[in-house]
Amino acid sequence: MSESDYSNTYLSSNVTIKDYLQMEQNKDKIQIAEFIKSRFTERYITPLRGDPEIKHGFCTMAICCLMIETLESFWRGWDNSRKQGGDCVFCSFFDRNRNLSAFHGYALDFYKHVRCGILHQAETTNGWRIRRDGPLFDPETKTINATKFLNEMEACLNTYCSTLEQEDWNSEIWSNFLLKMKAIVSNCEIKK
Repeated sequence: MSESDYSNTYLSSNVTIKDYLQMEQNKDKIQIAEFIKSRFTERYITPLRGDPEIKHGFCTMAICCLMIETLESFWRGWDNSRKQGGDCVFCSFFDRNRNLSAFHGYALDFYKHVRCGILHQAETTNGWRIRRDGPLFDPETKTINATKFLNEMEACLNTYCSTLEQEDWNSEIWSNFLLKMKAIVSNCEIKK
């Protein structure tokens, strides 16, 4: 792939690598935050907002788990979450996001029995249940309302993007963001 082809790779439906690098060079926090919000929304949220008769809570939760790992990678500046320890990823994510405080103390269980169960076995384990009604989380029955969980994930994304807009370019959140984006841009290049 030539350099021009590589720089024209889309990172979201409206932003190419070239566009992103220009935003980064300009330190355009607002445009970058909008780009990230758009990237997450079109990949993780919009596909789940379709016809409620055909969507399923398991698909919703699988995508939400991917979103948790991706958002946490941005917060931490990780190129990937492969060797980070899932319990660490989910514990810190639930601790940081107050709107998911119902899961405090359940992060490791959530990781093992929801995230790993769905992504590796196509089912939850240890009695965890996924529904699309009821409260966000019922700890007695280990039941998650996938629709409400998705709404809270969207709120987490909005909080992250707002924080990017407000924080100084030289802050830790921006340093970590730039590390993650460097890895994303690098992953778009064909390696020989």
